[in-house]
Amino acid sequence: MKVKKIPQRTCLGCRSVRPKKELVRIVRTPDGGVIVDPTGKKSGRGAYICPSVECLEKAFKGSLLGQALEFEITTQVKEDLKTKLLDLIK
Repeated sequence: MKVKKIPQRTCLGCRSVRPKKELVRIVRTPDGGVIVDPTGKKSGRGAYICPSVECLEKAFKGSLLGQALEFEITTQVKEDLKTKLLDLIK
């Protein structure tokens, strides 16, 4: 019997390695937007964080999220991501 491998990803905020399904994907879409991708299937460059505002804040500090997505994260984008993440957590 073959054991199925579970994909692992690293959270940008706390740097913990967890199964992909436990993390939230943030995507820079091909048209230049940055969105929260709850399905994990949207096309574009992605980065993963734990489903918590603390990890999102840590990813903003030191521009880790901007580097991972190769995108300039503006204040408006930060607020939008925070709002969408809070909606997703609830």
